Amino acid sequence: MSVIWEPRLDDEGRHWRDLARDVAARDFAPLVEELDREQRYPWESVRVLVEQGLAGLLVEREHGGQGASFVTTCAVIEEVSRTCPSTGAILTAYALGATPLTLAGTVEQRERYLGGLAKGAAISFALTEEGAGSDAARIRTTAEREGAGWRIRGEKIYIGNGGASQYYVVFALTDPQAGTRGITAFLVDKDADGVTIDRYEDKMGIRGTLTSNLKLDTWVPDGDLLGELNRGMRLAMQTLSAGRISVAAQSLGVALAGFDVASREATRRETFGRAIIDNQGISFPLADVATGITAARMITFEAARVHQEGGDVSTLGAMAKLYASEVAHRSVDTAVQVFGGDGFCKPCPAERLYRDQRILEIYEGTSEIQRLVLGRAIKASVAA
Repeated sequence: MSVIWEPRLDDEGRHWRDLARDVAARDFAPLVEELDREQRYPWESVRVLVEQGLAGLLVEREHGGQGASFVTTCAVIEEVSRTCPSTGAILTAYALGATPLTLAGTVEQRERYLGGLAKGAAISFALTEEGAGSDAARIRTTAEREGAGWRIRGEKIYIGNGGASQYYVVFALTDPQAGTRGITAFLVDKDADGVTIDRYEDKMGIRGTLTSNLKLDTWVPDGDLLGELNRGMRLAMQTLSAGRISVAAQSLGVALAGFDVASREATRRETFGRAIIDNQGISFPLADVATGITAARMITFEAARVHQEGGDVSTLGAMAKLYASEVAHRSVDTAVQVFGGDGFCKPCPAERLYRDQRILEIYEGTSEIQRLVLGRAIKASVAA
């Protein structure tokens, strides 16, 4: 019996989680070190995600997906991330790209784009720009009326799954004088004229993923405007609230992986005639990590449940992402310490996990941004 609390999943959730566990052990685990070493995108793993139905978990059945719940999706992201953080990050990017369409897409848009996702034509979320990361309201990409559509000009950066995705949800200024009330979302095809990707980031961790820029001087028809005109920032924030829960699930996978390797090593390794876990200097940090993972799991899966029931998760999602990502940090840091000198050297799994974890406190809103969101929520609750 595990000392860490297990989320209560329904039959559907257990089915997909168990399938993800089996697939990850068979197909993803053998590639983990190679992907990290070569910084190679795992197209073979993507094919498995599609073939096993994991790529289209959130996609409605009528569009070729599984119609799974958000709780189930988080359980699968956690399980895959526990084995291969890079493949888990790819799944997280799928969920993030799909969310704006599930929130605001027309029937035709969901059929085309979400149906494509279920078949492997991934969608990426393209909001961040140079100088407009945490302060997303400072984006400078524009969309101007041109005939029966829009001319989009600008450049996006730090796009998760960028280059591997076929479609992009691009946020652009349609009324520059209106600030955040003048931003609109558009769907852009990678193969459209005037769409260029010419830079891929050389990353510290999750090196089996692609992170790219996206240069735009392209035209899209009115039918590819997503949601309401000039209401794109609201859609972006709703998407990020859900995306933070997905990243929390990804963080839990990495935290569990760190705890797994650390607790096994602490039980196996001996110094001064006994297992090092028998020393409080080792067992106490592991106890703290186990407690932290349990608490982070409770917050994350409750946030996922609230989101799938249509509730507001702006606060709970921020809590889940903040706490789970920082618990993951403590977990992998403890793992490196347990391994000692080996933990500082390749190919120790603790060393790789330490690098894979670090982005979790940065993307989909840094820890500082999550605290800012929560601080504002506290102030508003007191004022009310």
